[in-house]
Amino acid sequence: MVQSQAATAQEYLDSLPEDRRAVISTVRDVLLKNLPAGYQEAMCFGMLSYEVPLEKYPNTYNGQPLSYIALAAQKNYYALYIMSVYGDAKLAKQLQDGFKKAGKKLDMGKCCVRFKKLEDLPLDVIGKLVKAVTPKQFIARYEASRKK
Repeated sequence: MVQSQAATAQEYLDSLPEDRRAVISTVRDVLLKNLPAGYQEAMCFGMLSYEVPLEKYPNTYNGQPLSYIALAAQKNYYALYIMSVYGDAKLAKQLQDGFKKAGKKLDMGKCCVRFKKLEDLPLDVIGKLVKAVTPKQFIARYEASRKK
């Protein structure tokens, strides 16, 4: 995994080659447009991260903000980490069905959607998933998962 040393989103974008910057910028715009109020954009683990700020929820297992979504340009692909899909069968199905309906192949791990070019990603589907979970709901899911 490639990790950026950028401290801000703009530094991260500026560090990318122009073609990769265009892809990341387009996906970032979709994320920001659809992100529910209460999440913040930051750099975390060398990626753009959309997270619940520690000021709002400090009780995390690792002392880091709860990451809702992360976006990165890796060496040979792009990665979109949609944490709300992990462990939520309904959202996972929405993602799978959205890719299928759009005629796109879903390349996914537990929460990591990998894509090689912008055209591989149905941006409307991603936007709907981003809107789907408020910070309050995300915190409740996190707390429920920690009790198991």
